[in-house]
Amino acid sequence: MSRAFVKEDDGARPEALPELPVSPHPNLVTARGLRLIGERLAEIEAALAAEPDEALTARLRRDQRYWSLRRATARLTQPDPADPAVQFGSRVTYRSEDGAERSIVITGEDEADPPAGRIPWPAPVARALLGATTGQTVTLTLRGAPVELEVLAVDIPADEP
Repeated sequence: MSRAFVKEDDGARPEALPELPVSPHPNLVTARGLRLIGERLAEIEAALAAEPDEALTARLRRDQRYWSLRRATARLTQPDPADPAVQFGSRVTYRSEDGAERSIVITGEDEADPPAGRIPWPAPVARALLGATTGQTVTLTLRGAPVELEVLAVDIPADEP
């Protein structure tokens, strides 16, 4: 039998995990977002110090590289309280054509949590709302159809947990 077709254990490490994808957009972060990045890195470092198994260590190291890069490229962006327009870090309440009202906070990508109302700034809804002021209507195209959103209120939320 040819040895070419026999898999031998050569003691090699498991295959390297693929790196986590990094957004091509500028890494804008709120003060809360920057704090969350630091907390995530601290959690990873604590887990690494606990000396987990090799596969878990590889995943933690990959995550550590991702979050270290995100911290290094973070651009702390604070909303201007004197600007009445929707901006990065603003909370905006709007009404859609069907009469539903929704409040969202426009955040950085890593801080986004759509079910909690935190929308990343590159998202279509956020991009449509950026620059709008109270009372203004903006048009957003969703699934090929235009949708109008009426801005009801704009404010700057306190730095929430």
